[in-house]
Amino acid sequence: MAAHVLVLPFPAQGHINPALAFATRLASMSLSVTVIITTDLINKATVSSQSSSVSIACISDGKESAEGEESVEAYLKRITSVLSANLAEFIDHNPAKLLIYDSTMPWAMDVALPRGLLCAPFFTMSAAVSAIFYHLKNGGLKYPYEECGEVRLPSLPCLGVKDLPYLSTFMDDKQTILNHLCGQFLNLDKADWIFINTFDMLEKEIVDWMVGKWPIKTIGPTFLPNNKHNNNQTTINIFEPKQDACTQWLDSKETASVVYVSFGSIASLGKPQMEELAHGLIASNRHFLWVVRASEGDKLPRDFNPREKGLVVPWCNQPAVLAHRAVACFVSHCGWNSTLEAVGHGVPVVAVPQWMDQTTDAKFVEDVWGIGVVMKGCEREEIAECIEGVVGGERGVEMRRKACEFRKLAKDAVECGGTSINNIQHFVEELLCR
Repeated sequence: MAAHVLVLPFPAQGHINPALAFATRLASMSLSVTVIITTDLINKATVSSQSSSVSIACISDGKESAEGEESVEAYLKRITSVLSANLAEFIDHNPAKLLIYDSTMPWAMDVALPRGLLCAPFFTMSAAVSAIFYHLKNGGLKYPYEECGEVRLPSLPCLGVKDLPYLSTFMDDKQTILNHLCGQFLNLDKADWIFINTFDMLEKEIVDWMVGKWPIKTIGPTFLPNNKHNNNQTTINIFEPKQDACTQWLDSKETASVVYVSFGSIASLGKPQMEELAHGLIASNRHFLWVVRASEGDKLPRDFNPREKGLVVPWCNQPAVLAHRAVACFVSHCGWNSTLEAVGHGVPVVAVPQWMDQTTDAKFVEDVWGIGVVMKGCEREEIAECIEGVVGGERGVEMRRKACEFRKLAKDAVECGGTSINNIQHFVEELLCR
């Protein structure tokens, strides 16, 4: 009988699909895998079931009983109390050997260990950002950050304050979000394995440093398929993808002629920024595909008419878009999933970071990997100039060359003999021997 593995992602768009992709890969290696999703999320999401190898189970996080708008603190308290109780009940009725859980929910280990399960947190931010939160927890870095000076942390490049995770947008008097993210390291010493959605050659120095402290296994990029195994993936999208419209429109465009613009599922531009971006895209005089969530549509300028040069959609299958030959560059908020997808498909980036890990990811995009530029503001002239700098000119050629190099390294990592696929195979062997 195959070993049964439970996978518990944090109930947010950016956390679910990396976990589902990893679950699919584990299922392809003869494990029985169940992904646990909250009923609230599954009720408002679109499930694309291309894989029958992964089971989906639902448990409540108490959302149906929550009243009105919740603070971040109230939301996290509810998730912790209700989801932990329901997870315990689920495990009691569904015996398993291992629980893989999102690293931002360390309480899941406290549920699983007394029930005899092995435990493995799954980090969905970069190794670099994860390490920064470790130093914030242990006093190697203080928050609020000092206003000036360089920040030097083990195995990380020299960082300015602007390159550190930007938390002010979410911060309350109790520093709830900071404590939540630092909490990833509360019981890490008890983990049997630790997975992180990156690959060795992308963040080698910091990964090596982390491996020296914990049983880290890089297993990414999770979204890239592996030729040896059937990796048809189940995906869950809170927003309904308009992929047919995107594909047909992209097919009609020349190779490397389209600017793809998306700020993920949470990041939000202000109305003035949206107006500048709209005018900047028109000024670039290039075709563009722009994802504007329905909730953001009223921020577009009234005189904005994308018909001649652009296509605006509420959501799309981003990896499929980035893999399309027509895409020349990616204007992105630089959340880790988007950054990793750009790297995995060899697409240069115009970074417009907003908050959290995005500022650090953008720093790596420009200064460490050399595959993009970071916008200093959000004026239409700068937008057009940044796009032209990435798509055209000598600097753009060099960025595309480096992006293609990283694409190969990412693909190699998940192919037979690659570092990520080897790490997964070794983990499966270890699990079956436990």
